[in-house]
Amino acid sequence: MLTDIEIAQAATPQPISAIAQKAGVPEQYLEQYGTTKAKVDYNLLRDEQHTPGKLVLVTAINPTPAGEGKTTTTVGLADALQKRGKNPVVALREPSLGPVFGIKGGAAGGGYAQVIPMEDINLHFTGDFHAIGAANNLLAALLDAHIHNGNELGIDVRKITWKRVVDMNDRQLRNIVCGLGGRANGVPREDGFDITVASEIMAIFCLATSITDLKERLGRIVVGYTFDDQPVTAHDLHAEGAMAALLKDALKPNLVQTLEGTPAFVHGGPFANIAHGCNSIMATQMARALGDYAITEAGFGADLGAEKFLDIKCRLTGLKPDAVVVVATVRALKNHGGVAKDALNDENLQALEAGLPNLLQHVENITNVYNLPCVVAINRFPTDTEAELKLVEDKCRELGVNVALSEVWAKGGEGGLALADEVVRLCENGDEAGRSADTFQFSYGDDLSLREKIEAVAKNVYRADGVDFEAKAAKELAKLEKLGFGGMPVCMAKTQYSFSDDQTKLGAPRGFRITVRDVKVSAGAGFVVALTGNIMTMPGLGKSPAAFKIDVDETGKITGLF
Repeated sequence: MLTDIEIAQAATPQPISAIAQKAGVPEQYLEQYGTTKAKVDYNLLRDEQHTPGKLVLVTAINPTPAGEGKTTTTVGLADALQKRGKNPVVALREPSLGPVFGIKGGAAGGGYAQVIPMEDINLHFTGDFHAIGAANNLLAALLDAHIHNGNELGIDVRKITWKRVVDMNDRQLRNIVCGLGGRANGVPREDGFDITVASEIMAIFCLATSITDLKERLGRIVVGYTFDDQPVTAHDLHAEGAMAALLKDALKPNLVQTLEGTPAFVHGGPFANIAHGCNSIMATQMARALGDYAITEAGFGADLGAEKFLDIKCRLTGLKPDAVVVVATVRALKNHGGVAKDALNDENLQALEAGLPNLLQHVENITNVYNLPCVVAINRFPTDTEAELKLVEDKCRELGVNVALSEVWAKGGEGGLALADEVVRLCENGDEAGRSADTFQFSYGDDLSLREKIEAVAKNVYRADGVDFEAKAAKELAKLEKLGFGGMPVCMAKTQYSFSDDQTKLGAPRGFRITVRDVKVSAGAGFVVALTGNIMTMPGLGKSPAAFKIDVDETGKITGLF
């Protein structure tokens, strides 16, 4: 059996100019990076008139080590729609180097449902993340230079909230002391690094709608507080112009293709467990402008990525999905039902049924909390038995849940035709209960306090009994409300493995409470982050990271990226 990278390397990609022509991108907006990838100038959205296509959001159950195949399903669905004579365009996030070398080993789909060139996409691609890191660290340097050169703003070094970033899992940098070595080397203080995808710059980058909007958002970033507790912004440091200059070209969405030649934008990449988990608004809007179906995904399970797509991205942009796909696998559901990873290949109907509540709660959230039409995509693995697949389908249909078998990993677009047909039906007609994009609603209102918004997500989406706010978080919430940030949506930083903030509570747990230990404002992005449990903004490498398997030979051929 071929690996993902072997399948990708065996493909003969079309010239990116041909993909651009297929997508309807005029030549003057295309900036080629070699023969298989390009950037598309965002001025296309301003200069050209388009009728927006249908918007399809792909999400999933809580992830397990068994894998769910959300990106694979997203790509395969688009290829299937293309086979049905539609004009789909994909919009995905860019992979972070941290997970590529840490756990995942790659994130461009799988099997015969991938975006290519997968090696480039998984590694440096067009340099977007490097530009984001540079802009983030420029702001950090300007901040420390201001303090060193007299500190006219009266910044309290104990209240600095802005960290430097690096796009790598490096626990050693989580907490550091900097500025040592005497007066010439800066002011000594405690500091730390985040991973690049956790930077507020990444969130701003993905939420900006123009260069002007980007600069305004960058200027609103709060980097710390003065001795009298007033916020200090990037604008106060005169930083936003230079930061925007670093991001000018990165802001243009990246165009690539699927194995079957479907146009795909891969742009931006905030994590959903510590940020808002969606690709850039620019890429989503460009996919809608150029395609009659825009297929996009949100990170991790629907309790994180989809919640933030719907409660943050849609709130800030006015987007409304026409249909939502929830991806599940028999293997992952058995894992949620208590089966260990090494026993997932064995048929186990009892464990499968025990794990099904996880899937059903995600579906209920989409249909009842957000009032959107939904279909479950059962992503088939070779080890799945007919009895197991039938059980999932029967249980879903008993509850009135739409379901379709997806075999895109093995068959590409051909394996996603049933799913594509159901997606088209939901997009065109809504579901049997009358749900459609027009019935979409948020899980909480703008008029609630920040505390009430956090409680609404915890109770309505996670099914928690309530929320406990540690003293530090409660104090910060009160301060942010007083400073005028109370009208913002909330961005929950939470483990991806569970509806709760305890990653060991699988399935659909009940009788638990969420603990918020800290909150921080991302004023430029336009939301307030609530940190729960032991979630961290800088991951670490395990004992046997994916990096051990990645190599390159003397011809430049890369191996080990899956």
